Amino acid sequence: MRGILMLALLLLSACQHVSTPPPVVGEIRDLRSGQVLAAEELVERLESPSRLIVGEQHDNRDHHQLQLWLLKSLGERRAQGSLLLEMLTPDQQLRVDDVHHASTPPTDLPGALAWQSGWDWNLYGPIVRFALSQPYPLLAANLDTLEVRAVYANPPILNGSRSNAASVKDELLKQVSDSHCGLLPKSQMPAMLAVQQQRDRRMAERLLAAPTPSLLFAGAYHARKDVGVPIHVLDLGVPQAPVVLMLAEQGSEVTPAMADYVWYTPATPPQDYCAQMRKQFGK
Repeated sequence: MRGILMLALLLLSACQHVSTPPPVVGEIRDLRSGQVLAAEELVERLESPSRLIVGEQHDNRDHHQLQLWLLKSLGERRAQGSLLLEMLTPDQQLRVDDVHHASTPPTDLPGALAWQSGWDWNLYGPIVRFALSQPYPLLAANLDTLEVRAVYANPPILNGSRSNAASVKDELLKQVSDSHCGLLPKSQMPAMLAVQQQRDRRMAERLLAAPTPSLLFAGAYHARKDVGVPIHVLDLGVPQAPVVLMLAEQGSEVTPAMADYVWYTPATPPQDYCAQMRKQFGK
């Protein structure tokens, strides 16, 4: 009888660690070893780090479905300490807290949160709704509009040898230029770089201050180990950088310098954002 009871307990424990299958099929790779992983193996490796960053392509629905799946799967294995979002700013935090502690969820959740229209609620809404139903805090990780304007007008001095490296700034300047389709005047580039790096620094500060295990969802460049939040964590004096999982479309190049793990999702049809950008700039 004792043996049967022990077997039942072992089976119950095993069941608690079996996640539902991921909603998206794709190749998962440990970039340090080159090993291809099953989804459950990835979750096993991600449950231990105290700080984890998941990089996304903002307009990719697959990435947001996988983020929600990861959040649920990790929560099945250990208590989550906090979730941080690049999409939330400090001036929204009180609204988020009020909704989180409310006995009844509001009928207009994006309105109650003052959700910014630049972030597609259809993509982010399921993640936010789930996080607000959990006991751990949902935290803002970005700068608010007034802070961005202040940085743009008067870029502050950024402390830290890693974040000030020429290779880091050159890569970020290229990304800023490419993301604006090469239409930004060169005179604006230093201020735009400062905003990007101050956002990275804020995310690093918020990640370090958040209850652990903490999880940050952010854009790919913010997540990257070689130019983003992780080097700011190190510049802030923390000896160990967060673990980084990059969600990327097939055909993208993700190297061990950029992330610890990559999950390649099916490629999506390219969007011609530059046409809209050229129209905006009158070119």
